[in-house]
Amino acid sequence: MPESLRLDRLETPIGVALLVTDGGGVLRALDWEDHETRMRQLLRLQCGDVALKEAKAPTAVKRALSAYFDGDLAQLGEIAWRVAGTPFQRKVWSALPKIPAGSTLSYGALAVKLGAPRAMRAVGHANGANPISVVVPCHRLIGANGSLVKYGGGLERKRWLLRHEGVEV
Repeated sequence: MPESLRLDRLETPIGVALLVTDGGGVLRALDWEDHETRMRQLLRLQCGDVALKEAKAPTAVKRALSAYFDGDLAQLGEIAWRVAGTPFQRKVWSALPKIPAGSTLSYGALAVKLGAPRAMRAVGHANGANPISVVVPCHRLIGANGSLVKYGGGLERKRWLLRHEGVEV
């Protein structure tokens, strides 16, 4: 029997966010309405067969996300989230929220921090498979030369998120 998850939507300054939560109100995915197919693929890869039903996300999740988009960047830390994925993916995803808002890190620098200095490509692949955009801030990873590279939601959203957090790009 497939795991039952809830799907809700939230208007943001950069598009409609899709919020997927479980029965306990824990955020399992956040992606953009124009990337719903990719979000469903990532959920399937990580969670197996899932059934998404239209239902409201917990008020606290929506309130924290809205506050973030209104400028209270610390509110992302108030959102409970859970991911599946491989042990290495989970290691990368757990490291991303430790990059402070207003800061960026290169893929290689994160690989070094994780004790795997040659794993910058693996960090990039894990980052690209992150199912919880914004809250698990994959947008804070940049190229070694400071360039904005790859963002599942599009480089314009990545640029907006970084500027919103105080990074000049």
